[in-house]
Amino acid sequence: MQPNDTTLAVPDQGMLESLMGLGLLPEPESATYEALTGGVSSDIWRVCTEGREYCVKRALSKLKVEAAWFAPVERNQYEVAWYECANEIVPGAAPTILAQDSQAMLFAMEFLDPQTHRLWKTELHAGRADSRQAAMAGTILGRIHRETATDPAVRARFPETGIFHAIRLEPYLEATAERHPDLKQILFSLSRRTAETSLTMIHGDVSPKNILLGPRGPVFLDAECACMGDPAFDLAFCLNHFLLKCLWTPGSKESFLECFREMTESYLKEVNWESAEVMEARAASLLPGLFLARVDGKSPAEYITADSDKERVRRCARALLFDPPTRLQSVAAAWNQELLK
Repeated sequence: MQPNDTTLAVPDQGMLESLMGLGLLPEPESATYEALTGGVSSDIWRVCTEGREYCVKRALSKLKVEAAWFAPVERNQYEVAWYECANEIVPGAAPTILAQDSQAMLFAMEFLDPQTHRLWKTELHAGRADSRQAAMAGTILGRIHRETATDPAVRARFPETGIFHAIRLEPYLEATAERHPDLKQILFSLSRRTAETSLTMIHGDVSPKNILLGPRGPVFLDAECACMGDPAFDLAFCLNHFLLKCLWTPGSKESFLECFREMTESYLKEVNWESAEVMEARAASLLPGLFLARVDGKSPAEYITADSDKERVRRCARALLFDPPTRLQSVAAAWNQELLK
């Protein structure tokens, strides 16, 4: 959550009234406000009032991207549920929720100081790829998946919705198929398999841009896609970023691939709801589809701009989609070979 000087200096009246109703804002004039960037799907504000500060997040129905990308605002309540469940399993794994307005589809949470909570995406771009952080992230994610796999109370907090499909499967896998007609059957098959697999509570957007590196370890943000789903998606979605960062900061390629290995190994040690080999095979076959989606889907990686780099991603991903791997390290090895050409 970073400052954004280009937006209005005060939240709209609806948000202010909600905060007053929640008892978090005595008088709008007594507070200071700072618009924060935090993705394309929400309005996020830092509020300072009477000796306390917190963040407010409200879901948007139309995401702030060029493509026509819409998602139900009800995802706001599932994000709250993910934070609360995750913190019960691993204290500090997510920000603490202070209050929620289910009518306005917004919530308030603790503000995490960027001086002590560094954004992982920024660290990786600077070449500071600490594999110990990747290992911790893998362990935390795996533990959350493990503890929610058999908990009916958690499952009850995530009724069946189309949110995950609308905000993840369609814009990533299915939209990519429009650019690659010969892969349509494969990509739609991956989408259907992922949608039909409901094993654990998943975050749905595990990415370095949504993870802060705090004093006690990684803190997961932006769980707007949270649902009961396929844990392989969470793992593959995050590992995808270590591959992509090799194009953003080429000098740190080996460190990124080491982060990939460490997160994979630490995560798989936590898997007990099914065979770790079976779970890994799903993640390994899904990963190339997510990889390709970051150049040809609705949410392309903003730092992959050179046509030559896009073609590298396409060559590697397409080959793996036609010949699906069963081990995640096989994906990393194939990408490394592509980068050495």
